[in-house]
Amino acid sequence: MATRVHATATPIERLLGPFQRFAATESAGGLVLLGATVAALLWANSPWADAYFGLWQSPITVGAPTLGLTESLRGWINDGLMVVFFFSVGLEIKREVLIGELASVRRAALPAAAALGGMLAPALIYTLVNRGGPGAPGWGIPMATDIAFALGMLALLAPRAPLGLKVFLAALAIADDLGAVLVIALFYTHELHLGALTLAGALFGVLLAANRLGVRKPMPYALLGIGLWLAMLESGVHATIAGVLLALTVPARTRIDPAEFLERGRAALDEFERAGEARGHDVPSNEEQQWAIQALEGACEEAQAPLQRIEHDLQGVVAFFIVPLFALANAGISLRAIDLAAFGNPVTLGVVLGLTLGKPIGILLFSWLAVRLRLGALPGGVGWRELHGVGWLAGIGFTMSLFIAGLALGEGAGLDAAKLGILTASLLAASIGGVVLRRSLTPHAPAREPEATTSPA
Repeated sequence: MATRVHATATPIERLLGPFQRFAATESAGGLVLLGATVAALLWANSPWADAYFGLWQSPITVGAPTLGLTESLRGWINDGLMVVFFFSVGLEIKREVLIGELASVRRAALPAAAALGGMLAPALIYTLVNRGGPGAPGWGIPMATDIAFALGMLALLAPRAPLGLKVFLAALAIADDLGAVLVIALFYTHELHLGALTLAGALFGVLLAANRLGVRKPMPYALLGIGLWLAMLESGVHATIAGVLLALTVPARTRIDPAEFLERGRAALDEFERAGEARGHDVPSNEEQQWAIQALEGACEEAQAPLQRIEHDLQGVVAFFIVPLFALANAGISLRAIDLAAFGNPVTLGVVLGLTLGKPIGILLFSWLAVRLRLGALPGGVGWRELHGVGWLAGIGFTMSLFIAGLALGEGAGLDAAKLGILTASLLAASIGGVVLRRSLTPHAPAREPEATTSPA
C-alpha cells in the first residue's frame, strides 16, 4: 500500500499553524471585524479619544506635491482600500451569477426575492420615520447586509445550521450587495463630470477587450484598474464602483478542460519521475525535473479561472485587513453624551427599525411570495423558523451600512446618529437571530419538509 509522505513543518509553519487554522473557519472574518469595532469604540471613548479622531483626519498626499492626490487617512481607506473590498464583492457576484446560486432563474428566485424584500422594507420604514427631515437622504443605510458578519454569526451562533441555510444566506447577501452597489451608483452620485466619466467608460471598454483577447495575467487588469479608479474618482460617481466594474472584466473561464489538464499533469509527473531515475533526485540541480515542475505549474494555472484564483488570493487581505481597518476608522463614536433620548433621533430610530424589523419582515414576506407563486422553493431541511432567524441575521448591516451612511449624511451629528443606529441594530439583530436559530435547530424541533404552499405564520 502506498504511503503518503508529508514534509516536516518548519518552525515558522508550526508557529503560524494555529492562526492559519483560525483563518480557515467561517466565523474568523466576523470575529476579527467584531474585534476591530470594539477597539474603535474603546479608543473613541478613552483618554486618547482626540488622538483617535485626529488620526483619521490626518492629510496624506500620494504623488508629487503639485500633481498628487491629497486625502485624509479615512478618505484613503474609504475611497481607496475599499475599492479592493468592492472588487472582491464584484468577483463574488460574477461567480455566483455564472456558476453559483444565482446562475439560474429557479435557484436565484428565492434569495433574490428575499434580498429585494430585505432592501425595500427597511428603506420604506426609514423613509417614513425621516420623511421631510435632514436625515431623509439616509434611506439607503438600512438596506445593506454585511455578508462577513452575518455568515460569521451564523457559524458562531448556529454551528449545526443546515448547509442549505448557509447557502441561502450567502446568496441573499450577495444579491443584497449587488443592490447596494446599484443604490450607491444611482442615488449617491451628486455631480457628474462627463470628461472623466467618458475616460472611465473608455478604460472599461479596454478591459473588456483584454478579456475577449484572452489576457489572463493580473498585472494588465491591475494597471488599467488603477486608471479606471482615478477616472471614477474624478467623475463624481463614487470611486469604489470602479472595483465592481473591474471585477466584471476579469476572465471567468479556464483555458484547458479537465481531460487536457489530466493529460498534461500526468505527462509532467511522468517526466519528473523519469528524470529523477536517470539523473538523481537532487531537484534544484536536475534541469529536466525543473522543466517538469514548470510544465505542471503551467497546467495548474491554465486549469484555473483567473476570477477564482484572484478571489481566493484576496479573501485573507479583505477579511483580515481591509474590512477591519475600515471598521476601526469608521465605527468609533463618542458614547459620553448618549442617553435614551439619543435613540429617539429620527436617523437612529429609522436605522434601528429598518434593520431589526424591516429586514426580517421584508425577507420573510418576499420569500413567502416567491414560494407561494412557485418561483422558488425553500432549501432542503430549511423551514420558516430557520428562515426567520436568518432574516434577523441579515439585519447586521454594519460595513456596507456605515459606508452608505458616510455617503448619505457626510460628517457631523447625522452620521454619528446613523452609526449609533447601525451598532445598536447589528447587536440586536445578531442576538435575536441567534436565539431564534438556536431554538429552531434544537434536537427537539420536528423536521420540516419544504412545501410550496406553506406560509411563514
